[in-house]
Amino acid sequence: MPHTPSRHLAEGPRVGIRHFTYADGAEFTARARESKDLHHPWLFPPDSVQAYEAYAGRLIEDRTKAGFLVCEREPAGASRDTPGGGIAGFVNINNIVEGGFRSGALGYGAFAHAAGRGLMREGLDLVVRYAFGPLRLHRLEINVQPGNAASIALARACGFHLEGFSPRMLYIDGAWRDHQRWAITAETVTSG
Repeated sequence: MPHTPSRHLAEGPRVGIRHFTYADGAEFTARARESKDLHHPWLFPPDSVQAYEAYAGRLIEDRTKAGFLVCEREPAGASRDTPGGGIAGFVNINNIVEGGFRSGALGYGAFAHAAGRGLMREGLDLVVRYAFGPLRLHRLEINVQPGNAASIALARACGFHLEGFSPRMLYIDGAWRDHQRWAITAETVTSG
């Protein structure tokens, strides 16, 4: 049987990561609508195709951003007719700065059907390695509201270290919100 090339930029045992496309709008927004209770009040991914097109467009077109969909890998031995590879979540690298800084700020979210299954941990690990490999970044930072226990647990599980606290850092859901700053560097990943 001929080998079918992967659509993924990187793969783990259960997930692969790939860039956003405009064609993902229907699935992404359906997953976002299903996940409103999980995301509120931390995150508000686009839940209409029109909003998705604007959101994805920024990730696709803007060189200071890189968006990745975390997709479940198709089951071993699956044929082209076998469903699989659905979107489990997303990880975006925002505010990419090149030159001597070589850093970016991560934002991420799991969809409800994938929450608690370890898929986002695997996906975030893949994005971190991709950022420190092909993207040649040196540092990644995650800013998390202190009450978002699931997001903090994911940052910690992926090797990020708490660096500090930023009061009233981001305007989210109608108010300026405090955030914890978590970070990781390329040396931590390659030596750890």
